[in-house]
Amino acid sequence: MLGIIAVVASTWALSGLDASAKWLMAGGMSLWVLCWVRYVVHLALVLMLVLPSRGWAVVRTRRPQVQFLRGTLILLATFSLFTTLHYLPQAESTAINFLAPLIVLSLAPWVLKEPMRLSRWIAAGAGFLGVLVIIRPGTGLDSIGVLFGLLTACTFAAQYIVTRRVASEDPFTTLIWSGAVGAVFLTLALPFILPPALPLLQELSLWQWLILLGTGFWGALGHLLQILAYRQAAASMLQPFVYLQIISAAALGWLIWGQFPDALTWLGIAIICSSGMIIGILEWRTRKA
Repeated sequence: MLGIIAVVASTWALSGLDASAKWLMAGGMSLWVLCWVRYVVHLALVLMLVLPSRGWAVVRTRRPQVQFLRGTLILLATFSLFTTLHYLPQAESTAINFLAPLIVLSLAPWVLKEPMRLSRWIAAGAGFLGVLVIIRPGTGLDSIGVLFGLLTACTFAAQYIVTRRVASEDPFTTLIWSGAVGAVFLTLALPFILPPALPLLQELSLWQWLILLGTGFWGALGHLLQILAYRQAAASMLQPFVYLQIISAAALGWLIWGQFPDALTWLGIAIICSSGMIIGILEWRTRKA
């Protein structure tokens, strides 16, 4: 029960991150500066929480190249996701992201050397059908946002595949590297990205600064809650609850922007979530057997 509560709370935290980023970019915030603050605050909070009890040894990794690759993919996914949120409503952006685990399952025989199963391809096809229902002509969705949404799903899929290669490492080590790669890269780029953003930053109110700093807080909190969840319960039990993020995304999109998916869009969302949950149950039963 604690694991389920933690994973549901993580969906609200990550939706809070998405909503904050969308709101800030609507006000003209630079994508580069937004990502820099998100990663620097994330890294600082995680280090403050982990280092007192674990020491600097937690930063050491046995697979630095893979951790660096994973951190780079997360950074690229963040850029792509925030761009998607700038053009699309939050619920639709989140729903398209759920295509990522289905992409992983369909590619598993080649990239993960797992058995080839027809059920995985059927689930991936159904998920893509759900995406087509969401982005159908006549919805008014921006084509740029749709393209970046699909790119985000593919980038998340690549991240999930690489994550499998560091699964044996301490999850806090992986969490630190997740923030460190983006924080270091964007800090090195500050001389180029900060000057154009300074006029807007100087005009930010206290409330806007709190929301900007909150992006790092919500990101760190969401990932920490996921670590807690998967330490308390099996992944197969928690997987269906991950799809509840569509509820938090739709709720925040409606409360902040008055954007609520129509009936056909909810049908597409239901197809994506159902295909993900059903294949998750089938995979769990197969592994149990």
